Amino acid sequence: QVQLVESGGGLVQAGGSLRLACSASGRAVSMATMGWCRQAPGKVREFVAAIRRSGGGTYDADSVKGRFTLYRDNAKNTVYLQMNSLKPEDPAVYFCAASYGGVSAITHDYEYDYWGQGIQVTVSS
Repeated sequence: QVQLVESGGGLVQAGGSLRLACSASGRAVSMATMGWCRQAPGKVREFVAAIRRSGGGTYDADSVKGRFTLYRDNAKNTVYLQMNSLKPEDPAVYFCAASYGGVSAITHDYEYDYWGQGIQVTVSS
């Protein structure tokens, strides 16, 4: 059984930075396609960033391109989402997800098997 636990959320001023962490237990993150999604009140869930297992490719949503970076620390079995230049439209609950069986498309959130509980990110203007 895999458990994902997010940390690092909170309140930050517009233009500031936060780093979210997703710590996994049960299986290695290096063997999974890992992703971050976010959902704001009244909006559909948006896939923000993802990385295929074994370095097979990455994805960044247009809305965060150049500002957010997803990377893995295999030694810590943790995936990070570095968020810079945060904007008023970035606040949401951010979720970490993992797929160990592979995904046909990296943004198909329904193909991810494991999800964290979510963590709130708030941006003040």
